[in-house]
Amino acid sequence: MAKTQLNVRVDETTAEAARQRAMQRGMSVNRYIEELVKQDAGEVGRTFVEAASDFMKQYESVFAEEFGELGTDEGTGGGGAHTVGGREGTR
Repeated sequence: MAKTQLNVRVDETTAEAARQRAMQRGMSVNRYIEELVKQDAGEVGRTFVEAASDFMKQYESVFAEEFGELGTDEGTGGGGAHTVGGREGTR
């Protein structure tokens, strides 16, 4: 993967903490910061999935009424052809 340079300004206490944590983990400060950002982005992804799951549970009956029960031959849950956005596809 191509790398790009990112310059940030932090106070000396934060910079020293980053250096210490990186050293304790046996990695460069660059790698340490990169890992922190990836972890943070992963948290956002998990939060989104959890919120989507909660939404689906909350509105499950509405979807079932509109589209039929999932896992049956009724509605789009039967595993056959279905229409999405005006186009027919298969499951």
